[in-house]
Amino acid sequence: MAETTGNARAGSVRLPLTACLATSALALGLAAFELPMSDFPSGLVLALLPVLAVLFPVCGLWSLFLLTRIRARGARFALPFVVCAATLAALTYVPFTHIWLETNFWWHRAARERIVARVEAGELVPNVAHNARLIALSPDASTVSAGGEIVVDQDDRGAYVLFLTMRGFRHTFSGFLHVPKGGDPANFFEFDDEPPRQAVRYAEQWYFVAN
Repeated sequence: MAETTGNARAGSVRLPLTACLATSALALGLAAFELPMSDFPSGLVLALLPVLAVLFPVCGLWSLFLLTRIRARGARFALPFVVCAATLAALTYVPFTHIWLETNFWWHRAARERIVARVEAGELVPNVAHNARLIALSPDASTVSAGGEIVVDQDDRGAYVLFLTMRGFRHTFSGFLHVPKGGDPANFFEFDDEPPRQAVRYAEQWYFVAN
């Protein structure tokens, strides 16, 4: 009898705990991989956001209700609340985007610099029919830029080469921009009408830019 009662109590918290864990994992996954997922079919990502906006508060309220059952049912009923609280703290304080950008920059830097050198040497030239500034990369190099393409621009100082991390709606984008020596990211042709919203220096001649 005691064993049956214990299993029933464990089972009564198993469902909300599973729901909180699943919802929290989805929230943390979207936060951690927001930029890498930006090239996924937009409908998939956009569909997940409103679902999450409903599920996470519901799980949070459910976990708060379960706190009232701790005295009668045991400390395990605090677990869903602990999961939701820890997830909310992580979403608030962990700089997921910054961590991903740092990792992305240093992981791909050598490959990107080899591509820049080929652009500067004239080995890589625009090859996309509908845009004279785009270079479609070979499949083995396509992971260094979203969509497998880079954007190039030339001025008196040399070549500007943009490796995309995100391509948004209405010509919005972000990415790592390699500028020539003495160059300014604001001189990249995409910023002729409006200065970059972000221009963060990552290394000599390298900037993360966004419009």
